[in-house]
Amino acid sequence: MRTSSPDTLFAVVRSRYLEIADTVAAELAGAPAGSRVASEHEIATRFGVGRAAARAALQELEQRMLVRRVRGAGTFVNRRIDYVISQRKAPSWHQTVRDAGATPRSVVRDVRRCALPAGEAERLERPDGAPASMLVRQYYVDELLTGWSNEWIPADVLPDLDNAVHAVESVDAILRQMAKVRPVRAWCRVSYALPPDEVTAGLETESHRPVWLVESLSKDADTGRPVLFSRTWSRPDAERIVVELDC
Repeated sequence: MRTSSPDTLFAVVRSRYLEIADTVAAELAGAPAGSRVASEHEIATRFGVGRAAARAALQELEQRMLVRRVRGAGTFVNRRIDYVISQRKAPSWHQTVRDAGATPRSVVRDVRRCALPAGEAERLERPDGAPASMLVRQYYVDELLTGWSNEWIPADVLPDLDNAVHAVESVDAILRQMAKVRPVRAWCRVSYALPPDEVTAGLETESHRPVWLVESLSKDADTGRPVLFSRTWSRPDAERIVVELDC
């Protein structure tokens, strides 16, 4: 009796889950971000395959960054945006997301008075330990989780950040309205790095998956004095970081 070799069986299985992934990908084209995608069980039933093949098809779609699997909630249509960093654009996360044609939302996870650590103090041109506000936020684009940030604002720029960030989401708008400064991006560094444990949990990603890390310093356009330093970690399946160099 003739039997198929393991390599042949593997090729057949691989071909099948890729066919399923291609079919589902075509059906999802143009679907709004956040739309629910069929579950492993539903895909297995529809295509007459085992759960392993259905799981592999969803994993393939996830690797293509077409879907987002959310623990405990299901699988949803994903959408990546171009997050453009440029000196010609205001250093506002909310406005940059809106410019990309998406809907931004931020959630305050912590805001507190602190003494500036040495590295942040150096960037902000303040003495070590100078008083500041530290803001921790989680970001959503089209209601899908995308980022996490730590931001420092010296107390001499804005003494009371706590009440403001619970009334207005955009820190750029708060600085313009309450501190009467015009933030412009003065320095920026983009890297691809493994996030710390707190950020990994906040991004709901795996500890072995690197993410975008954007470190940015904003200064007041009128005085040249630093007003904000931030570190923002972004999921690569949610954003493409585009840096425009102004010559």
